[in-house]
Amino acid sequence: MKPTYLIICIVLLISGCKNEHTPRDISNFVITEYPIDSVSIRAIYAKNQDKVFFAGSNGKIGFTNNAGKTWKKQIIKFKDSITPSFRSIAFNRNEIFVLSVGNPALLYRISDLKTDLVYEEHHKKVFYDSMKFFDDGLTGIAVGDPTENCPSIIMTHDGGNSWKKLPSTTLPNFQNGEAFFAASNTNIKIINNTVWIASGGKKARILKSKDKGKTWEIFKTPIVQGNGPQGIYSIDFIDENNGIIVGGDYSKPDDNCENKAITNDGGQTWKIISNNEAPNYKSCVRYVPNTEGKEIIAVGKTGISFSSNAGKTWKNISKKGYYAIQWIDKNNAWLSGNNKLAKLMIP
Repeated sequence: MKPTYLIICIVLLISGCKNEHTPRDISNFVITEYPIDSVSIRAIYAKNQDKVFFAGSNGKIGFTNNAGKTWKKQIIKFKDSITPSFRSIAFNRNEIFVLSVGNPALLYRISDLKTDLVYEEHHKKVFYDSMKFFDDGLTGIAVGDPTENCPSIIMTHDGGNSWKKLPSTTLPNFQNGEAFFAASNTNIKIINNTVWIASGGKKARILKSKDKGKTWEIFKTPIVQGNGPQGIYSIDFIDENNGIIVGGDYSKPDDNCENKAITNDGGQTWKIISNNEAPNYKSCVRYVPNTEGKEIIAVGKTGISFSSNAGKTWKNISKKGYYAIQWIDKNNAWLSGNNKLAKLMIP
């Protein structure tokens, strides 16, 4: 071994340098669809390539244990007369939880398709949009539209056995017409003890708590806002500093103005990216795992878009419409849509 080469190797070992991820061109991908009759599916939880759960409209929930070959399904009815519509799903390491939109709000714990109602809320304005658990599996959070002058947030600290609504005195005020979107169960993002929640409508802002919901901050964003269907539909972070938000105007899905932005300071400030360029309206955005934040995918009723340079530019890779996507690893993901679930694979 030459001395110069030996010195280089020693320097690399000391500095801890490693090869950076080389972004991929994922034009060569495969989508396998699985029809699920009479249900709009905006909430999915994929445990692995073989096991995925869904919750949708018309009270339908279900799962597969064999990568979609067969599906077990069930219809939930409340008091034999109300058929809830589910837009939220979460996993606490042991059990699945599903939460309905509309009045009454109904939160069920699911174990082998056996259901147990663990939270119920009646109010003419009640409408819950998204739900997640922290990594500890004990603390969970669900967010909904305002019933007072602040967002509706319910939390559990015992793994989902009991849920309690946060008092308005602990939460930031919302402007009249500011709310959330139940589009893909992805307007909440959690990393360690920090949670971010994205709003829309009259204002498109970010709520942030660094202590599991005890205290809150709220930050402005430059995302299109002002009318009911405008705002942030989905949020994701690659670490506690770097994140992305997407959305737009649901009533004008072809618009691509001020509908995507990134942050590098934990959500305090945001910068519009790819303005007036692809992608247009999207309901879900996700960083591809193990790609150092360079690869991002966004889905919506307008199709699937992919970025290999941290969101600077995008490529439309499919016109097929989906509501949500969840990655299993850097090559495999599950998608949900209208009357269907699907598996995306990058060979």
